[in-house]
Amino acid sequence: MLNSLSDNTYKQYDCCIRAWVRYCNIHNYDYDNSSVHINIAFLTEVFESGAQYDTIHSYKSALSLLLGHNLLNNNDVCRFMKGVFRLRPTKPKYDLTWDPAVVLNYLALQWPNEDLSLENLSKKTLTLLALVTAHRVQTFSLIKISNIDLSNLHQIIIKIPDLIKTSKPNSFQPVLKLPYYNDRPEICPARCIKEYINKTSCLRSNNNDNLFISYRRPHSKISAQRLSHWVKDCLKNSGVDTSVFSAHSTRHASTSAAGKLGVSIETIKKTAGWSQSSLVFARFYNRNINVNNDDFARAVLSSI
Repeated sequence: MLNSLSDNTYKQYDCCIRAWVRYCNIHNYDYDNSSVHINIAFLTEVFESGAQYDTIHSYKSALSLLLGHNLLNNNDVCRFMKGVFRLRPTKPKYDLTWDPAVVLNYLALQWPNEDLSLENLSKKTLTLLALVTAHRVQTFSLIKISNIDLSNLHQIIIKIPDLIKTSKPNSFQPVLKLPYYNDRPEICPARCIKEYINKTSCLRSNNNDNLFISYRRPHSKISAQRLSHWVKDCLKNSGVDTSVFSAHSTRHASTSAAGKLGVSIETIKKTAGWSQSSLVFARFYNRNINVNNDDFARAVLSSI
């Protein structure tokens, strides 16, 4: 049952449950067997501490997992959460996002690929991959060379069989498609991937099949957090305000740009890994651009 939770969810719930146990100890309640009105009193205390809607939702989910009764659908709890939402509605992280053309123009100056240092080639390859696929860095940290198909003359296909954040029963695992963008070879993601594999082939240990490795010795596997730093470095060097925008903002920027360029919502959702019924893009990602399948990648690359 613990394995049903991802590592990040486990850490998140652990914090919530510890707070619940402390609350019960103070008020002499049984933390493992309490009434709904006690649960709501606890959530009210969390609300009064300044917590936002999403945080309180995490506490509610953790309590439901621990206590076993269905807090998620209890009428009083649902009414409470609706009140929290009205008082502190969930808001998108960004009202505006940056124009991908700014970053693409910066990456275009780093050419030819074979003359770049391993550090610059690593960051360029990863940032292009983030822009043309709109996936999270967690996905990129799981890419294995053995799952990369280089045989197609028009595009490189990358399969991700490992579980990612959105993996669930009966869902499809992501397949990344990187076109050979002949109109602007200096920002072609497929060419970057090929050159990166060539340049790192002699640096890998026999058992290291991960695509991205450290550009410093001993050239070991790179974590998702470190990959985020690579993308953020590229954004900063391009002129993007990284005090506002994180590495994850590539997802906002590319999907917003693709939408403005006429790519269908269905294609954007499929590329970025959202279900067709998902409202996430419309609610949180479809931002105005601050101008200071294969179709998605080509649309983003043609934005300059």
